[in-house]
Amino acid sequence: MSFKPFIRTFAAALVIAAMAAVVCAQSTQVSGTVKLKQADGTEVPLAGATVDIYRTDIKAQYQVKTDKKGHYLHAGIPFVGTYTLIVSGPGARATYATGLRFTQEQPRDFLLQPGDGTTMTLEQVKALGASGGSAGGTSAAPSGSESKEDKAKREEMDRKIAEIGKKNEEITKSNDVIKHAFETGNAALKDNRLDEAITQYQEGLAIRADEPALLTNLSEALRRRGVNRYNEALKNTDEAARTQGVSAAKKDWTDAADASQKALQIINAGGTDPAQANVYAQNKNAAVSTRALAMRLVASKVDQTQAQAAWAAYQDFIGIEPDPAKKAKLKAEALQTLFDAGAIDQAVAQSRAALAEDPDNVDANRILGLALFASGDKAKFQEAANYLQHYVDKAPDTDPLKQSAKESLDYLKTAENVKPEKTTPSRPARRRP
Repeated sequence: MSFKPFIRTFAAALVIAAMAAVVCAQSTQVSGTVKLKQADGTEVPLAGATVDIYRTDIKAQYQVKTDKKGHYLHAGIPFVGTYTLIVSGPGARATYATGLRFTQEQPRDFLLQPGDGTTMTLEQVKALGASGGSAGGTSAAPSGSESKEDKAKREEMDRKIAEIGKKNEEITKSNDVIKHAFETGNAALKDNRLDEAITQYQEGLAIRADEPALLTNLSEALRRRGVNRYNEALKNTDEAARTQGVSAAKKDWTDAADASQKALQIINAGGTDPAQANVYAQNKNAAVSTRALAMRLVASKVDQTQAQAAWAAYQDFIGIEPDPAKKAKLKAEALQTLFDAGAIDQAVAQSRAALAEDPDNVDANRILGLALFASGDKAKFQEAANYLQHYVDKAPDTDPLKQSAKESLDYLKTAENVKPEKTTPSRPARRRP
């Protein structure tokens, strides 16, 4: 009789649960009022004014227009970054403000002077080399004294302004798509309508592929859907349908890991401005947690060569978790991931390291015992039995894995004639020579 069926039974008995991950909002809003100064000195709201929002630490652009009260609001702006706002409107002279950070929701109001209604480009603002203020129109009407060179420059500027106008219109439409993707996708994710959530996030990413919040939330939705597909597939009695369901689940988990990894890369590239430290940490923590949870499934169910990558992802997750009880749970999940991924030697080494710190660590005792048993080396069976017995003695009866461990221990006792030795927490179990 082989011991391996017991190991397979133990692994099959593990029910994959849809573990919740914290998904941070990762964005804020920019709002304010735009007014136009009249000839008599009064100030009136400027309807239809354009507010161009440029992120200057990386390349990104957003746009919004004022309503009839001169008010504007743009949601979905990433916390991380430095911004320049350029404001223009009909009958007004463009103005701008640079070096802005949106760490707090405070109004950004602008008072425009009368002008020709033209806007400015980000390049023009940079060329001015100022931190704020206003500037005149960017093009002038031709006159009889206009030189051929000046005319060419004016026409080129007019062409660029027209291009900017077209791009601004496209950006306005894309911002609507992004906002809709966030709102409907997050609502669907909350209600566990995972197909809908995934569709919404993907539509948003089709417009803005480098949005970390969309990628992080997409990772969470894909991982959960993969869990559901996998569990449903195992219940299916039709072999072809079961295989198809498992394959679909594996693809979801792989895509989830890729999405969270891309989110992390984008967040890390955004810098670590001290003024943004708290927001940066929240954004990164969300991506770190979703990646670890996805990589656990990838390593154990999709590609066992990813065991080390999954272990590293969990170490990052453990490092950001402040709660001791949750941290202990994550450490147990990390050890379980190594075992489930077939990384037996590493599972043994890491379990021994955990027991060196706490000999009564029930999860480390269980996994070390099972890993030694799964090695197939009968010289290690005595030690395996010792650790499994210590786990059975210490683990509460409510532990869902206790029964499977007992079955493995009973096999060692009956089929291999290995009797557990009595050990104490301060004295490690001896290895069989």
